[in-house]
Amino acid sequence: MTRKLEGNVNEYQDERTIQRIIRTAHTVAVVGLSPNVLRSSNFVGYYLQRRGYTVVPINPRETEVLGQKSYAGLQDVPFPIDVVDVFRAPDAVPEIAEAAASVGAKALWLQFGVISPEGAQAAADAGLDVVMDRCMKVEHARHMGRMHWLGFRTGTITSRRLPF
Repeated sequence: MTRKLEGNVNEYQDERTIQRIIRTAHTVAVVGLSPNVLRSSNFVGYYLQRRGYTVVPINPRETEVLGQKSYAGLQDVPFPIDVVDVFRAPDAVPEIAEAAASVGAKALWLQFGVISPEGAQAAADAGLDVVMDRCMKVEHARHMGRMHWLGFRTGTITSRRLPF
């Protein structure tokens, strides 16, 4: 069955999908991971590593980022990938989505500002979960880190931790 996902970015921001991805993923391939500590891709990759995810740099210009071997493309990674987290221009996303599907990734995550309905549709058609215009680090912190203790987007402000 083909899921029809068009135009509206909100369709790619389903809370249950986001939670399922961050709770079940183990390996995150970060496309466009920069060695520059001032870049958001580096900060997100570092955060995810510190939270127990295996971060796989995808950057053809680098040999190593965050202490991990960097690969030129998704097809070069010799082990399974759960999530492909994209820090690239939107016009690169359809090709990345096809590569993510061909390597058997379970999800395509497009960071803030990376909005590509075509790429999202290609990934969805291949059976991948899709998140668009959201930050994996922010969503992890909101659902699994300390942000949810403060009541961010939970609808409740309390000093007691709510069960998920």
